[in-house]
Amino acid sequence: MTTKIGIIGDGHVGCTVAHELIVSGLVDDLVMIDLNEGKVNADAVDFEDAMANLPNHVNITVNDYSALKDAEIVISTLGKISLESKGDRFQELEYNKKQLQPITESIKKSGFNGILLVISNPVDAITNLYQQLTGLLKERVIGTGTLLDTARMKKVVAHKFDVDPRSVSGFALGEHGNSQFTAWSTVKVLEKPISELAKSASWELTDLEDEIVRGGQTVFMGKHYTNYGVSAAVVRIARAILTDSRTELPVSSYQEKYGTYMSYPAIVGRCGIVARVELNLTPDEESLLQKSAETIKEKSQA
Repeated sequence: MTTKIGIIGDGHVGCTVAHELIVSGLVDDLVMIDLNEGKVNADAVDFEDAMANLPNHVNITVNDYSALKDAEIVISTLGKISLESKGDRFQELEYNKKQLQPITESIKKSGFNGILLVISNPVDAITNLYQQLTGLLKERVIGTGTLLDTARMKKVVAHKFDVDPRSVSGFALGEHGNSQFTAWSTVKVLEKPISELAKSASWELTDLEDEIVRGGQTVFMGKHYTNYGVSAAVVRIARAILTDSRTELPVSSYQEKYGTYMSYPAIVGRCGIVARVELNLTPDEESLLQKSAETIKEKSQA
């Protein structure tokens, strides 16, 4: 059985995702779509030039929406990150909303009925719009959400305790944006709650929160975009979908309780969101989650 994935948007993130999918052997057929025909054709040729030195072959199609009909996943990376001059992802909202109408019409016309995976910012609002405009089931439209923010948290905590980030568990929740937060009650290091470990430490959990924020800012300020971290996140979600691994991931999915897309752990498999997870959050964390939901809804309507 062959695997086909489409990528809409061939900017910094789109071409990085394409590269990771190709070198990982996760995809057999790749559809690349972008308004900048020179750029997307150049990347396609560049990827083809790499084939002789790779262990696997990938067939690449450029700017053909009809080729998405039998794709398992379509990934949206469209956006204009230069608009985020003040570090607020909602500054991209109006620009990206204008791009969605023709794109979603083309997706529907193709007959695509796979999983739509959204990176485009502000990701919670754009994921919600994609679902409304395509008419796909809510479970089949997913945003990368706070999977990257969770990875950043794990990195900071891992550095503090001198362990591998994969030895840290827990979640960042809510908006992939300024109202997101780390649910420290969920965080463990080598299976020990970080709240207990912090009691005898010379630092506070709030110190770690500052480090997490600064890490993302360092990447953005240094090169004016981010690509590797979020690309690893989206490929991890794609792998969970393609292999039906039913992995617990903090992705942006529709939260009935809050009436919006935002990040909360869910079980991801071949059909998208295949099950929900219920966390035992503290009252303060529940309040922060509610405030984050309200922020997303307010800014989406602005």
